[in-house]
Amino acid sequence: MNIDRKVSVIGLGYVGLPVAVEFGLKNDQVIGFDINEKRINELKEGYDRTKEVEQKDLKDSSILFTNSIEDLKKADFHIVAVPTPVDSFKCPNLTPILGAAKTVGMALKKGDIVVFESTVYPGVCEDECLPVLEKESGLIGGKDFFIGYSPERINPGDKEHTFKKIVKLVAAQTPESLEVVKKVYSSVVEAGVYPASSIKVAEAAKVIENTQRDLNIALMNELAIIFDKMGIDTNEVIDAAGTKWNFMKFRPGLVGGHCIGVDPYYLTYKAEALGYHPQVILSGRRINDGVGKFVAEKCVKEMIHEGIAVKGSNITIMGLTFKENCPDLRNSRVIDICQELREYNINVKVCDPNVDPNEAKEEFGVELTPIDKLEKSDALIFAVAHNQFKELINSGLEKYLKESSVIVDVKKMFTENDKTKINSRYWSL
Repeated sequence: MNIDRKVSVIGLGYVGLPVAVEFGLKNDQVIGFDINEKRINELKEGYDRTKEVEQKDLKDSSILFTNSIEDLKKADFHIVAVPTPVDSFKCPNLTPILGAAKTVGMALKKGDIVVFESTVYPGVCEDECLPVLEKESGLIGGKDFFIGYSPERINPGDKEHTFKKIVKLVAAQTPESLEVVKKVYSSVVEAGVYPASSIKVAEAAKVIENTQRDLNIALMNELAIIFDKMGIDTNEVIDAAGTKWNFMKFRPGLVGGHCIGVDPYYLTYKAEALGYHPQVILSGRRINDGVGKFVAEKCVKEMIHEGIAVKGSNITIMGLTFKENCPDLRNSRVIDICQELREYNINVKVCDPNVDPNEAKEEFGVELTPIDKLEKSDALIFAVAHNQFKELINSGLEKYLKESSVIVDVKKMFTENDKTKINSRYWSL
């Protein structure tokens, strides 16, 4: 289904590029805008460092990659998909989305629609972004142009739950503009659209999707700490409990990424601004933010039990991304393990074949070690379940481990059969 709107996508990262490509495959030329000139040049050459879209789809899609506001003026349906991170105090950093609103505002014309996909707390689109759009354009929102909200549900590295296969939640200022938003997204989203009654409802729905998941994982992480003290395997407990039909089998682990470890802070920030101090949500955040430290401390304790001198020892962390089989480093909590181990004067090396070494250096100050350059370590910490690491386990780990050594399995990668083939002391979260 073709649409009578010309689409622009502002922000061509993990969220924006898949959106632009889908529109570019099924409709007339899309304006793909990003302030990162390097990113624009890479995409023009057909290279996507996020690996979120197929190279063929990127090549076949009709997209004008640009950082020119003049090009943005050619569009009348603008989709904003920029990051919404938190600062060092865990407070929302609205600089990127307000900057994008300013940019779009300079390109706005009467009749245009601006839809935000970035995760925000309820009220940001109408109370924060709309005034910026009005100021820059000189137009009146709700009369001369309209805004909408359709939260992103992209799952990095997931080739099954892609943009077009996930139900699209949509909202807009007026019934008429909502109909346009529904029509535009319906042209590419095969799973269909779900209209919310208001922009604030849609904003709230997005922020609780990941808050709920964050809290469920926090419960599993706290249980993992308790069961570890009891000498019980947490994953065996979960499997046993999972035989009941209504038990949800969440697993313990590091909680990072662009959503789960960030979105709850947007909700708690707004709640505190209204005079309410959230207790359950922040408690879950504290537990999840402490998992890296817990894993590092367990590794050290297991080394001591094995009679390995901790100070000056060598530990290799396998994986740096926030999840398996993708290059996404955003808010990865693997770095917490690395930093905690260094507090013990341990020599820490990090290996991740999915990550650009320059990005690892820029993001975390970490020098990556290629798999073929790894030397024998006193401990291996499998922090991310990349397929390459599973292959290493199957082929044998002897050349990566000293005679007396420890294996820490954060993601429960080792099967019972795998464990019988190793001589190292083994612990899993």
